[in-house]
Amino acid sequence: MTTEMQEIAITEEKPLLTGQAESKDAELAARILLDQGQEHNIETPHGVLHVTLHGTRTTRRPAILTFHDVGLDNKSCFSPLFKFEEMQEIVKNFTLIHVDAPGQEEGAAPYPASYQYPSMDAIAEMIPSTLLSSHRLSSCLLSRDQMANPDSVEGLVLVNIDPDARGWIDWAAQKLSSVTSSLTEQIMSHLFSQEELSSNSDLVQSHRERISKASNLVNIELLWKTYNSRRDLNIDRSSSFKCPVMLVVGDQAPYEEAAVECNSKMDPTTTSFLKMADAGGLPQLTQPAKLTEAFKYFIQGMGYMASSCMTRLSRSRTTSLSSSYSMEGSRSRSRTLSQGSQGGQMPPSPSQTMEVSC
Repeated sequence: MTTEMQEIAITEEKPLLTGQAESKDAELAARILLDQGQEHNIETPHGVLHVTLHGTRTTRRPAILTFHDVGLDNKSCFSPLFKFEEMQEIVKNFTLIHVDAPGQEEGAAPYPASYQYPSMDAIAEMIPSTLLSSHRLSSCLLSRDQMANPDSVEGLVLVNIDPDARGWIDWAAQKLSSVTSSLTEQIMSHLFSQEELSSNSDLVQSHRERISKASNLVNIELLWKTYNSRRDLNIDRSSSFKCPVMLVVGDQAPYEEAAVECNSKMDPTTTSFLKMADAGGLPQLTQPAKLTEAFKYFIQGMGYMASSCMTRLSRSRTTSLSSSYSMEGSRSRSRTLSQGSQGGQMPPSPSQTMEVSC
């Protein structure tokens, strides 16, 4: 006698591993946010800002907000730094908010000829909108933001800051340059020193090619004109900034003297001056290790990541720093170094930020 085997489907009414799938989905979503980020277009009173969110979303720490320089966007300015191996400890513990200036994000459509580009002050006023929803140029912008909204900013990192408006000599030189040099070369001279341009390294070549072939070159020119028409920041030691500030500059940067002068006007008890040896106009790209280490010290000075392991600068301070940095001086002065989804609402973000600009 033969017997046929029948398949019986057994459904478990109470799975032993409840929530495992949800946990994996959440982990995958967190990894995507950490690696690729979430992009948003934020409506502000002065236009649309493109914003990219990276890092953790479950922290009570302040967000880290970045703003790029002229001729760059958040990717070309900051991706190598925040993808640097030793920076991951920071990325995993903070929310990162990368802000692109109007029309500067990769693939942005060119503005029409009649478009009125916002002023530096107007762009600075746009930045708090990203928080409610969630180098020179950017140093000036975030400095303006901190002055206007001191309670929303807990710390400020300014790379290659030039706080002064163009004088008559600078204005005349800029006018002459606009006649004799292409827009690409004008911006390259802004980003890199003459020594760097003469060496024509792979970094210089890649940025020259990227800018010259940018589909939104007209937008870059509008931002360039806005930057050159900026007003003075009027930095004053007693009242300019209400939070710790770290100034960063390369000793071969085109704005090294301006950054040194700015440092002389700052409150030394709350200001860190990082002058990086053998660094040019984009130290976050050429020396990410040194800048990461200094950034960790700065964050620790504000009471965060106290258990973070410091290695490179503590082992080789004299080679990492070009000036008179000391561990003891840093402690006694509290925070002083010496070396420099489309079209939607963003998720809630921390009410305070640490702002980083290049």
